[in-house]
Amino acid sequence: MDVPWLLVAHGSLTALVVVSFLCGQWPIFEGTFVQSINHFLTSGAYRHFLRLVQASCGNGARDLVLGVEQYCCDRPNPILQLFYVAIIGGSYIIIVQTSFKYIPGYYVSVWHRYLSIVVVSIGAILFALTSFSDPGTVTSENVSQYVSAYPFDNIIFVEKECSTCKIIRPARAKHCRICDRCVARFDHHCGWMNNCIGEKNTRYFVAFLLWHFLLCMYGAVILAFIIAGELKVKKVIYILTVYYGVDNSFSGLFPHVAQWLLAVHNTQILLAVFLGIIALLLGGFCAYHVHLCLSNTTTNESFKWQDYIFWMKKENAARASAAVLKASISGASSEAQEPAPSKWKTFFSRSQTPAEEPVVKNNIYDVGWIRNLWEVIVPLSERRSFSRRKSD
Repeated sequence: MDVPWLLVAHGSLTALVVVSFLCGQWPIFEGTFVQSINHFLTSGAYRHFLRLVQASCGNGARDLVLGVEQYCCDRPNPILQLFYVAIIGGSYIIIVQTSFKYIPGYYVSVWHRYLSIVVVSIGAILFALTSFSDPGTVTSENVSQYVSAYPFDNIIFVEKECSTCKIIRPARAKHCRICDRCVARFDHHCGWMNNCIGEKNTRYFVAFLLWHFLLCMYGAVILAFIIAGELKVKKVIYILTVYYGVDNSFSGLFPHVAQWLLAVHNTQILLAVFLGIIALLLGGFCAYHVHLCLSNTTTNESFKWQDYIFWMKKENAARASAAVLKASISGASSEAQEPAPSKWKTFFSRSQTPAEEPVVKNNIYDVGWIRNLWEVIVPLSERRSFSRRKSD
């Protein structure tokens, strides 16, 4: 197998692993090999690893691995933050060392050298704001204001006390077991930020996702223009068609152009593919969170609504089945006293099964997409009216 095809196979396998790991649990991949790979990467491989450690090194080594897992997954730690810094910093350094020598180029002007520094710096600032800002911690001093700001809907949020903080847990709040605090308008705990995403920093988190999506797209497009510019400057297609007699068609030129690109610009191609895949993943994740913001819903609430709708549908189905059973029993007793109906009448008669009651998601916090978005940009706790709120 030629070296270019080895690189293509390596890139395809890497893309499959990354997509499976990050997106394998999405509904679109349910029942596919992508979901199977995700299950193996996220749980199956780890269980086999634990068995191997226990069999080869004993229970002490297994307990050590479990302790490291508890620190990484159940305690605040900067591991993923450092990993993010390494990915961003390492990728930018590689781009500077391998691709800046082609700037300025045929399609890329010199000011992209300086623009890249600006866009990466803005991404780092948004990362710091999301990581180190207060997500909206609920305390005994502000709990009454939060209770007044977010009414209980008595569906997915009912008034009750937080067993850990010993205060009333406001609607839309949740106690984070990792950070060990109640967070207002809790969305989720983000390991990449080592912080909860809540009422006060959702705006920074969504801005971080949007900016990094644009950053990755920008990097992939600039690298593509660098490659296209090199093709133009080196007159690769002209040389192939005139001096080597290659047929001037896509099918004729593609293998030769691809071989030249992978031999000369394999670093730029791999970087562009990597940035393009990350951009697609970030774009989907960002679109999901923008949808949540516009509908004034959080990730935590979307899961609660899914559970509520699932159980309500089961209850409605149980009620409908009980009604059918009751009707059949009463019908059997009445049919014993009446003559048997015609077979044709029985065949053409409609089913008397009662329809199940529809389950409706009644989100009382949705006040229109403009006000919903404004609530994310300017959180309720940062408005003057918040300090004047009193618990009823």
